[in-house]
Amino acid sequence: MVSVAEKLSSARVRAFIGREEQLGRFAEALTGDPHAPFAFYVFGPGGIGKSALLRRLADQARSAGRRLIELDGRFVSRDPADFEDAAGPLLTAPGTVLFVDSFEHCQWLESWLWQRFLPRAAAGALVVLAGRLPPEAQWAADPAWTGLLDVSELEPFSDDQARTLLTAARIRPELRKRVLRFAGGNPLALSLAAAAGSAGCSREDIWAPSADVLRTLLAGLIGEVPTAAHRRALEVAAQAHSTSEELLAAVLPDEDTHALFSWLRDLPFVESTHRGLHPHDAARETLAADLRWRAPNAFAAMRERLADEYLRILREAPEERVWTVTDDLFYLFREVDTVARLRTWSREDEVHDRPLHPDDVDVVLRMAEETEGPASADLVRYWVQRQPEAFSVYRLVSTGRTVAFTARLALPAPPDPRDLATDPVVAAAWEHADATAPVRPGEHIGVSRFSVYPERYQVPSRVIDLSSSRAQAESARARGRAYGFAVWRDAEAWSARVNGTLADTGARPRVGEHTYGLFSVDWRQVPVETWLRHFITATAAPVQSGPAGVSRTVFDRAVREALAHWRDPAGFAVCALIRVRLAADLADPVEELRDLLRQAVDDIARDPRGIRARDALAASYFSGAPTQEAAARRLGLPYGTYRRHLRQGLDLLCDALWRWELEGTPLG
Repeated sequence: MVSVAEKLSSARVRAFIGREEQLGRFAEALTGDPHAPFAFYVFGPGGIGKSALLRRLADQARSAGRRLIELDGRFVSRDPADFEDAAGPLLTAPGTVLFVDSFEHCQWLESWLWQRFLPRAAAGALVVLAGRLPPEAQWAADPAWTGLLDVSELEPFSDDQARTLLTAARIRPELRKRVLRFAGGNPLALSLAAAAGSAGCSREDIWAPSADVLRTLLAGLIGEVPTAAHRRALEVAAQAHSTSEELLAAVLPDEDTHALFSWLRDLPFVESTHRGLHPHDAARETLAADLRWRAPNAFAAMRERLADEYLRILREAPEERVWTVTDDLFYLFREVDTVARLRTWSREDEVHDRPLHPDDVDVVLRMAEETEGPASADLVRYWVQRQPEAFSVYRLVSTGRTVAFTARLALPAPPDPRDLATDPVVAAAWEHADATAPVRPGEHIGVSRFSVYPERYQVPSRVIDLSSSRAQAESARARGRAYGFAVWRDAEAWSARVNGTLADTGARPRVGEHTYGLFSVDWRQVPVETWLRHFITATAAPVQSGPAGVSRTVFDRAVREALAHWRDPAGFAVCALIRVRLAADLADPVEELRDLLRQAVDDIARDPRGIRARDALAASYFSGAPTQEAAARRLGLPYGTYRRHLRQGLDLLCDALWRWELEGTPLG
């Protein structure tokens, strides 16, 4: 006869996935190996599988004939004497194994354990501690504990391990990708999703977590949330790719964001990165899914506030801060079809980019020749000499190995005859521009000319994500950029991917043995912000157009662009607002339109309710304040209050100018 306990142990062995390294080291310790550790400390975020691992280790110890003591940190008294009473056999019975789960709830015992309790353990005893927090650094680094203490941070399951679990749970193959994305490799999330099973799917076979699954996940992953403000901070972190204190302050202007940011940073499922706070994937997806289910309007509102802030950064922040803003913007809308076709957020090939260094040239040329052939390598050599600043080199974060390069050329009009004679792709771009809407003197085109990642050649990857983000940021801030061009060798596949966002020019220039597709957008017709919003809008709203066919959205973006360049005559001279109806009859469009904007801003103050809005606009765009923070200080206002007045001022200004555009009558 087999006991229930034995049946449970056998079931756990069959269902357990991964953690081979931890199981192996503990098995060595159970054999009495004198070189094996005495104490095992495992940590990781909620739901990562600490409790499941402890149960599996306990089964191992039980099978080895060891005596077990199993404690839960949530129910440990604050008196060390009570802990010693409960765990006393560790001190008196050789070979005893002590397990303490949820150790973060009695973390205050840690120094006492290392200094007073564990050194008194009986011969052959072992101890296993598991919690959300890592051990204090002084014990992990203490030479006396070297070789005796094994510290292990549990990682999410790999894709293969997660698929194994879902296969065993009989989740239908067509649903597994959706479940894998939601769970992010988190074992608890995967197990709960598997428990919900295929029955949780809609008629369209789209898996979605039920409210019960979400509540269980939130309890396991998040724990107690102190206040509504803390929950809103969590909701920001759940949607934003990474959360800085500045971003939190921008979208929660009325809260004590310094305290909220510190609280977020201390959560066990949140990583601190060089760009801000990054929740573990399962916690992020759980929070976002819960908010979407519980308060769909609040979910959409928070996403729009974040999108507005990213677009503000794109327009106004210093150059060194804008390169990844479109990456962050697209991440907010990653489930939208147009975004999902083009971008990936896989962390398996996480890369960072840097400008081309002379030492990189040989590696870049070798990649080009191996991937695209000697003719393409010759063109890379040509452009490295002509525009070395256009090249970026990509290295894996994990190893530092160089794996890819890209080049984004900026080519002024009229084109250089040498470029036309040397590079068939660039010649095709200029030919398309001349045949559709010629580029005027003072304007230029941008060409994402090379994208070479030999291991993931011209398929969606983090290299293409980051290069595209840089290209979009450059286009948004460049003065006089007329066209943007992208170049892909697999023209048919990329034509389907970019459908609705870039136009296929039909050109197929040939370089060596390969032909390339050329895709374009005319930035004079579609400002970058409008183009980005098209990407992230699942359903298009009716568009109101002015007399010249300019939509209200395009017009508002043009007003914001003109304000941003108001103090820069050269930049102002090529802004989109110069080409709308209200500037058509101006004798000196640049100077007169600048004066018109100043007059329109002053007119806002005719209504007493608009005085603060007028002041915010003037301080932001006319006073020479280098940043919005400086403008707020100049007005003596809290940043959140200043931002509210500025948003109101922009709305009033755009309304007034749009009426003039539609009616052809002066302001006032």
